[in-house]
Amino acid sequence: MPKLKSNSSAKKRFRFTGTGKAKISPSRKRHNLRKRPQKMKRQARGMEVAAPSDQKKIHGLLPWA
Repeated sequence: MPKLKSNSSAKKRFRFTGTGKAKISPSRKRHNLRKRPQKMKRQARGMEVAAPSDQKKIHGLLPWA
């Protein structure tokens, strides 16, 4: 059986909680920030737990996480 490999781009984008849930950084924080309301920028700080439907996909990309 071939070696299981982790997806390199996924390694850089996701972190995991102690219980194994994937954490992601909220989107829309890279450029054109002058157009966005201050509330939107403030709520996009830090990390958030990914949706349950995305958890399966993320764990498929990172089998050893």
